[in-house]
Formats: sequence, structure tokens, C-alpha cells
Amino acid sequence: MKLAPEHLINLIEPIVEGLGYECVGIDYSPHPKHGCLRIYIDKEAGVLLDDCTKVSHQVSGVLDVEDPIQGNYHLEVSSPGEDRPFYKISQFEHFIGSTVLVNLFMPIQGRKKIKGVIDKVEGEIITLKEADEVYAVPFSAMSKARMVPEFNL
Repeated sequence: MKLAPEHLINLIEPIVEGLGYECVGIDYSPHPKHGCLRIYIDKEAGVLLDDCTKVSHQVSGVLDVEDPIQGNYHLEVSSPGEDRPFYKISQFEHFIGSTVLVNLFMPIQGRKKIKGVIDKVEGEIITLKEADEVYAVPFSAMSKARMVPEFNL
């Protein structure tokens, strides 16, 4: 989770939510020449190109005025997709029963990556089941988490 700095989240999230979208998460990868600010949005009926354009236009206007990012960067607005990233504990709660791939800062039970089904969420602990193994993973131990798409062929 290349989480954006708190000041960017506090600036952008209210704009996205004010337009009627869920702000799934914000990634920021700084770079002197080609940084990237990526905003994931969602809504019940799904996200279309027009939705991304509308959010991009509003956010760009505020970023131009507030100027919170030094240097050049590229702004991207997109839907979270089938392999949606997880940024908040509430997202794990919402998708209990789904399979996620979690990368960890430090190994838990000898693992730095766990692909498992979200079994339950209690406070800061997300319980994942992988085959016969159960992992109690603190949210703060996760460097990255994404949904694993299930394709029914």
C-alpha cells in the first residue's frame, strides 16, 4: 500500500465523496520527473469513464489551487477493478468471504505473502484462511493487500 500522505488524503477524499463516489484509496509515488497520484473510486452501479473524468477534473482544480505536491506528477483516476486494493479495515469487513493476497512487512508464521479467504475482522486483526492454515494478521503488518479475482468459466 503506497498510501498517499495524510494531507493528500484529507484534501482529496472529501472531493470524491462530495461528488457521490466512494474513495477506495489513494496511492502516491513521488518522483522528480514523473510522479504518479492514483485515486481509486467506486459506486454501487460501477464506474464509467465519465465518472473518472468528472472526479479528475474536480480534483485537478483543487490540486492546482492548493499545490500540495512538489514537482511534476501524473493524475490517474480509475475504478478499483477486479483485483481491488484494500486500504482500510472496513474494506476487509465488507468483503468477508472473499480471497485476498496480502504482502507483509515482516513474516507471520514464516510467511511474507498470504493468499487466503477473509474469515473475520476483529478490531485491527484480519483472520485469513488458506487451506488448513489460519492466519491472524494485524492490519498494520500489511504492506499491500488486493482482492484475488474469481473467474467462473
